[in-house]
This record gives sequence, C-alpha cells and structure tokens, in this order.
Amino acid sequence: MINAAASDKAILLVEDNPDDEALTLRALRRNNIANAVVVARDGAEALDWLFGTGAYLGRDVTVSPALVLLDLKLPKVDGLEVLRRLRAHPATRLVPVVILTTSREEQDRLQGYAHGTNSYVQKPVDFGEFVEAVKQVGLYWLVLNEPPPSTN
Repeated sequence: MINAAASDKAILLVEDNPDDEALTLRALRRNNIANAVVVARDGAEALDWLFGTGAYLGRDVTVSPALVLLDLKLPKVDGLEVLRRLRAHPATRLVPVVILTTSREEQDRLQGYAHGTNSYVQKPVDFGEFVEAVKQVGLYWLVLNEPPPSTN
C-alpha cells in the first residue's frame, strides 16, 4: 500500500478517454496516493496548465507537478508534442513524465524516449493489472525516486 505523503505538488493526468481517466483516478485512490490530481483532457489544456496560459492564466507556474501521466493519442496537441514542449522549457524540463498509453507502436516508444520521457508504460486492459501498474508508477515516482533539487 502506498502512503504517498500529501504534497502541494499535484499529479498532472493528461488523458482524453473518460473511461481511462476514471480508471486512473480510481487506481490512484485505491493505492492511497495522496497527491491532488489535475486532469487535462487534451494536449492544449495540458500545456495551458503547465505554462499558466489560456484558462490557467495566473496559475502559479513556479509550482510544477510532482509527476505527469501522459497519454500519447490526444486531441489538439498530441502527447509527443506536449512532451517536447515540456522538455524545451527550463521550468519543466526536469519534471518526471510517464507515458501511460494503450499504444503498442514501437515508433511511439522510440519517439517518447527520444523526446525525454522518464518511463513508458502500456496500459493493461485488465483492471487489476492496471491498478497494479499505477501502484508501481506511484510508488516509484512519488515515494522512492529522489527528484532533483528545486531551482525555485
């Protein structure tokens, strides 16, 4: 059981499929991951949240997410472009990003790593396996991993 310390740093979940969003949120709760979760339903919304633009104008962008869970096949701006822009910006280039996708395409995995993802996880179809995968991701990135020192 994960007891991730409650944090002022949220998890940014970038997911356009409502069913996958609900499953991910349920899996996070089931595994006692205490971080708040911000959901962006397309790549443009994710970028707006990350950089404090559009609907998120005025958001304190000095507070980066603890983790980004990023789908690849997104409307408006695809996940690889979100990743590319995130890595290109000094304030977000070190934020942990886990691609969490149904894609089985080798090219997607290669491009994900080429653009700087920290991890690539295929979403299991079975709910129990999905919960376990989210647990392992949360355990590693939110509890065990030592992030770089803050530059703020």
